[in-house]
Amino acid sequence: MRYLMWLLNAAIFFVLFAFALNNQAPVTLHLFFGMSWQAPLVLALFVALLIGVALGVVVMLPL
Repeated sequence: MRYLMWLLNAAIFFVLFAFALNNQAPVTLHLFFGMSWQAPLVLALFVALLIGVALGVVVMLPL
């Protein structure tokens, strides 16, 4: 069972790695007050994921 989980984790890693390699085109995010940020698409998605996880953790913290 341990080997099966290792193979599943390896497969997920390689799928995400292939996704990152295929999405290296630069995108421009237009922020507030005329600011803009230019970065690869995969980095912008990763930052959005991290912000969402952080907000979810903050919301779940007890008062």
